[in-house]
Amino acid sequence: MSNDRVLRGATDYDKLQDLGSKTYKEQAVWFLNAFWNQFAKNETEKIWDYKHKFDQLDLEKKAQGHALDELNAHRFLESFNETLTVHAMREKLRATGAITDRPKLVPLTHYLLFKYQADFHFLVNAPQGSQEEIIKAQKMLEEVQAAFRIASEREDEARAREAEARAAQRELEAALAELKAQEDAFNNRTEQLKRATTTGGLVSQNKAKNELAQHLSSDPLPLRRAKITQEAAVNKAEKATRAAEEARAAAEAAVEEASRRVAEAEAYLEEAKSKGSPEGAIWWLERELHEAKAYLPASKGGYKKEK
Repeated sequence: MSNDRVLRGATDYDKLQDLGSKTYKEQAVWFLNAFWNQFAKNETEKIWDYKHKFDQLDLEKKAQGHALDELNAHRFLESFNETLTVHAMREKLRATGAITDRPKLVPLTHYLLFKYQADFHFLVNAPQGSQEEIIKAQKMLEEVQAAFRIASEREDEARAREAEARAAQRELEAALAELKAQEDAFNNRTEQLKRATTTGGLVSQNKAKNELAQHLSSDPLPLRRAKITQEAAVNKAEKATRAAEEARAAAEAAVEEASRRVAEAEAYLEEAKSKGSPEGAIWWLERELHEAKAYLPASKGGYKKEK
C-alpha cells in the first residue's frame, strides 16, 4: 500500500489520474477513507468484491495492476449484472469532468465514482488521515501473510513425509508377510521331513534324516532374501516415521507462529482504531487479516472459508 497521503497534480483532474495509477487496493482504500461516513462503511464488502474482480480480470498484473482494458472492463460489468457499457460509464464521468478524453484503460476508481455517483473533486482531496499506524499495521499484515506462507510450506512438507511414511509402512507389512510366508514354507518342510524320519522303511527313514539335516543346515535363498528385505523395510519405515514426526512438529510450530502474529496484528489494529486511524484503511486490513485466518485450524481461531 502506498504511503502517499496527497495526490500529485495541479488540478483535480490530474489528481484523479494519479489516483487511477495506484493499485486496485490503494484505489479502493482511498475511496473508502474518503466516503466512509457518507456511505462507504455500508458498502465495504461490495467494494472488496469489486477490487478482487479487477484483480482476477487483470490477466497480466493481477493485484499489482491499476486498470483494465476495455474488453475486461466489459467483463467486469457483466459479472456484476451491470446493464451499462464502458462507453456509457465514460459518458457519465465525462459529464462530471472526471475524464476529458477516451482513456484506453478503466481504473477501479472510475467504476466506483460511477457506481456511487460520487464527487471526484471531494475524492481526490479527501484527507487520508495519519498513516503511521496504517504503515505499521500493513507491515504486520505482511508478516502474518509471510508466516502463513511458511506454515503452508511446512504443512505440504509434513503431508509429503507422512505419505512417505505410510508407503514405507505398507512396504514393511508386505515384507513381513513375505518373510512369514517363507518361514512357514521352511517350517512346513521341516515338519514334513521329521515325520518321514519315523515312518516307512529304514532306507526311507535314513534318507529323510539326511534330507532333514541338510534342510536344517541350509539357508534358502527366498527366506534369506525375505529377511534382508524385511530388515531394510524396518529401517526405511523407522526413518520415514521419524521424518514425518519432525515435519509435523515443524508444521505445528509454524501454525503457532502464524497464530501468534495474527493475535498481535489484531491487537494492534484495535489500538490503531482507538487512535482515530483512517477507518477505510483499518477495515481493509482487518478484512485481509480475516482472510488470512481461514488457513488457521479452528482451534487457533480459524474458520472454513466458503467456496
